[in-house]
Amino acid sequence: MSKFLAALLQMSVQNDVSVNLQTAEEMVRSAAEDHADIVVLPEMFCCLYTRKAFVANREPKGGRIYCALQRMARENHVYLIGGSMPEEEDGKIYNTCFIFDREGNQIGRHRKVHLFDINVKGGQYFKESDTFSPGDSYTVFNTEFGKMGVEICFDIRFQELARITAQAGARVIFFPAAFNMTTGPAHWEILFRARALDNQIFTCGCAPARDEAGPYVSYGNSIMVSPWGEVIGRLAEKTGMLLHEIDLDLVDSVREQIPVVGH
Repeated sequence: MSKFLAALLQMSVQNDVSVNLQTAEEMVRSAAEDHADIVVLPEMFCCLYTRKAFVANREPKGGRIYCALQRMARENHVYLIGGSMPEEEDGKIYNTCFIFDREGNQIGRHRKVHLFDINVKGGQYFKESDTFSPGDSYTVFNTEFGKMGVEICFDIRFQELARITAQAGARVIFFPAAFNMTTGPAHWEILFRARALDNQIFTCGCAPARDEAGPYVSYGNSIMVSPWGEVIGRLAEKTGMLLHEIDLDLVDSVREQIPVVGH
């Protein structure tokens, strides 16, 4: 099968893990009712995007958040790209995305490789490395539609990681992400279009909804881009679901017309 339905869930994130898990569960169920095959949650869908929240809500694989994601995938019979969560292991914390198949089996795990350490004059300051340890590998997982890849947010700025992921066979790379109001308007769309064009693949970015009163203001604008570099779907800043068919035959078509990957 070359076609499938992807759903990006741009959810509101609150200062309560239980509320966020309930919101995610309701939105995943809605996506499944709309016949989505692959469902994606935002980066840190489970807690606020602050160092305090990361530390307070860290948990090991197999904890409450992990088991909730596993159950959502199994009960709704979807592939679930579980946004990201603060995963604790051996005294370290990682910004981690767990990936589950339709039966709730873990089929992938991506730990954010490039941590979000920025200091934009007159704009955003954030230092993820104060809390998180970096991952050290690319992530590709198998589905009935073929191979897919996952990266997290700041990873998209490093074209080498996307290239390695695409060379490993991924025809779509999903990015749970949380760009802010400094970097989002300037760089969000162009980065997704660039990575799609670089590798002649689909790129999909799923962000939290914007909360102007929150401690970290997400840009929102969850997005899907084709191998031709065309934006095929995009939300604004509010809560919502971006549901769109992805036809993987377009990857082969674009690569035949402009053989960048072959060269």
